[in-house]
Amino acid sequence: MYRKAMEKLIRWKEDIDRKPLILNGARQVGKTWILKEFGNKYYTKTAYINMDNNQRMKELFVDFDTERLIQGFRAETQVDIEPENTLIILDEIQEVPDAITSLKYFCENAREYHIAVAGSLLGVSTHKGVSFPVGKVNFLNLYPLNFEEYLLAIGKESLVELLKNNDMDMIKVFSDQYKRFLKEYYYIGGMPEVVDSYVKYKDYNRVRKIQNEILMAYEKDFSKHVPKKELTKVLQIWHNFNTQLARENKKFIYGALKPSARAAEYEDAINWLVDSGLMYKINRVNACKIPLEGYIDYNAFKLYFIDVGLLAAKNDLYIQTILEGNKIFTEYKGSLTEQYVLGELKSNYNIPINYWSNDAGQAEVDFIIQWENKVIPIEVKAEENLQSKSLKVLVEKYRTECNVRTAMVDYKKEDWLINIPLYCIESIEKII
Repeated sequence: MYRKAMEKLIRWKEDIDRKPLILNGARQVGKTWILKEFGNKYYTKTAYINMDNNQRMKELFVDFDTERLIQGFRAETQVDIEPENTLIILDEIQEVPDAITSLKYFCENAREYHIAVAGSLLGVSTHKGVSFPVGKVNFLNLYPLNFEEYLLAIGKESLVELLKNNDMDMIKVFSDQYKRFLKEYYYIGGMPEVVDSYVKYKDYNRVRKIQNEILMAYEKDFSKHVPKKELTKVLQIWHNFNTQLARENKKFIYGALKPSARAAEYEDAINWLVDSGLMYKINRVNACKIPLEGYIDYNAFKLYFIDVGLLAAKNDLYIQTILEGNKIFTEYKGSLTEQYVLGELKSNYNIPINYWSNDAGQAEVDFIIQWENKVIPIEVKAEENLQSKSLKVLVEKYRTECNVRTAMVDYKKEDWLINIPLYCIESIEKII
């Protein structure tokens, strides 16, 4: 299974200023697999250590003598670890907080060792008093497979090649295929186990079974890792957020959780879900000016999910509903499409993503990004409805130069607007 993150891992290996690497990502997005695959393909040896329920490792990190730690790694893995040609993998590192702290000393005193660590709850761990090695590590985020990776997984290399070449004329010729596979991707999503099952068996029922098992596993994680005082709130958000996404105005409403709900009451629970990588929090900006960061309204936000396929499973949408379209899909396709676009932006570009609405709440544009000295609004349309009233309101108010609408339409550049097919949104940087 091809993962674009592998190219970033290779660049990390070859970087003369390389530091210990932290691979971030939610559970079951493939962190362990890609690190092991990276070690097998690009190193002579791999020393893999799982820190979960590993008492030996907890006892090893009583101090931060790097040579002593390397000796411990050798004993644990039975691998003769050598600088430069051995990849050391510390998995579920959040289970041994002192191991996170030790990365500082490997950076300062033993940078010749190639150390990559992974953890599903690292974002949560950093809020528990862990001494984090600020400035002493490199970071890489791993997400579910994006649409390009999905196409490669199902053997559609030629379609990917057209996307990479940005060949809009040829892409238009094959638009029916792109639309079909994109709708299929809405159902299947990018969780590696799900995609692997679909490639092997082409069974949509098996896909949904695995998706539901993943959702259940996440809920079990809550009872294990969420502080008791926050557990009920986390579960309330977990069971409610997808219905909020289905609304026309997708701003998160605390009152939908319970009539008396207040922001302060649920802030920690939301942060836990975001820090665990299961949800994305997209804040409102109240003006589309440079720098965008100066106009963020932290009191207004939308919550999105880790994966479009898991969102479809959570909404109990069946494949016929998505491929053929009916009233149920009409109600939910907007949220599925926004989820898809956000996932593409997240997995391909390391940039902040916000949304805009006017103060009256009558106009809203789905995503706002900043590229160098440009503010770029992105309006998302589920199918071929090209009315863009909110986007026009924004453009008239802020005179933004580059404006994007993405929908199930062919590429077209107008005076004030670029229409990008949904299946090409990964190439937005090339297109604009």
